[in-house]
Amino acid sequence: MPRQPAKVLEAVDLRRLLHALATTRHPVRNHVLVLLSFHAGLRACEISGLTWPMVLGPSGKLSDSLSISGGIAKGGRSRCVPISSELSTALCQLHLHQGKPHEGPVIQSERGHAMTARSVVNWFRATYDTLNLRGCSSHSGRRTFITRAARLLSKTGGSLRDVQELAGHSSLTTTERYIQGDRTLQRKLVNLL
Repeated sequence: MPRQPAKVLEAVDLRRLLHALATTRHPVRNHVLVLLSFHAGLRACEISGLTWPMVLGPSGKLSDSLSISGGIAKGGRSRCVPISSELSTALCQLHLHQGKPHEGPVIQSERGHAMTARSVVNWFRATYDTLNLRGCSSHSGRRTFITRAARLLSKTGGSLRDVQELAGHSSLTTTERYIQGDRTLQRKLVNLL
């Protein structure tokens, strides 16, 4: 039986997820962890490998984009992902919470080391299980990010190529596989014809 793709979360489920983080052991870190997935489309390996130099500008202040190095990106393809205002606020809080470091991992384990990609995957699985969000995985944020970005293209004048670059895909075909259709929107579209 073919493996089902990770579930795309609706806005209400994402709000519920973010709200639940307030009661976790590391709410500031966990908030950033979720937003890196949902607002920047990062993979688990990219979240675990993200360091402060990839987030901070030369002045030591938060940059306006994440510089995903080829060393942590799948296929070695580096890219820049603009930082949303919500992610920017969360990253500033985490940076302050960690003592304003200039180096080291953004997402730290309990011992202060970088979380492994497997730990990030397991963290998401446990968190989704706690909230009874079935079909979700560490890739749900990435699929949600790509799907939402594709749906908003008409408002920005962008193209699927822009979404492909944000996702770090070498092929547009790969990006298209991430985009989930919406029957309600399809009905609206057909009724406009």
